[in-house]
Amino acid sequence: MGILIVDDSPDQHTLLRSILGKAGHTDILSADSAKSADAFLNTSGHEATKRVDLILMDVLMPEQDGVEACKQIKQCAHLRDIPVIMVTAKNDLENLRAAFAAGANDYINKPVQSIDLLARVSSALRLKQETDARKAREQELQRSNEELQRALKEVKVLRGLIPICASCKKIRNDGGFWQQIEEYLGEHSEAEFSHGLCHPCIKKLYPGVYPD
Repeated sequence: MGILIVDDSPDQHTLLRSILGKAGHTDILSADSAKSADAFLNTSGHEATKRVDLILMDVLMPEQDGVEACKQIKQCAHLRDIPVIMVTAKNDLENLRAAFAAGANDYINKPVQSIDLLARVSSALRLKQETDARKAREQELQRSNEELQRALKEVKVLRGLIPICASCKKIRNDGGFWQQIEEYLGEHSEAEFSHGLCHPCIKKLYPGVYPD
């Protein structure tokens, strides 16, 4: 799973990459600012340019700090499910409150300890997997429902009161016009017709063909 490190410190990148790499995480991306991170996230588009499942975001960065960057990420529909872990030396209550209000999922104190980092990364990636699986199930259910609705629209069913002439057996349609019964049924069902004559009609129309 893809992990994006956003930090303006080369030493911090080296440390995080080393800890994550030893734990078996190989798909790691690096950005030295929120602006350069956008090359992977594409906040102005509809999908990320790289597979990112977790963001490790430094709080104190030039131009745009991590809290503002997190807020921008969470405002994008294609990014809001990506967990963001704030990496910060500022763990006072006010800064943490601002980070969580921006949409951060967790935080790690500097200097980063490997056990703490790996535990939080593992938890965040598990959350992302569960979220992806849930969304996949929802999308599949939506597709199934749409297919069912399309199928139901194609099924023609006769129900309710059908006005029929007692003499000629024509049926009055919804427009008030009288139709031949086979024409009406053809429009309101999947039935097909093969015309013929029953024995009583043959006797009536062609007397003498069949003996009484």
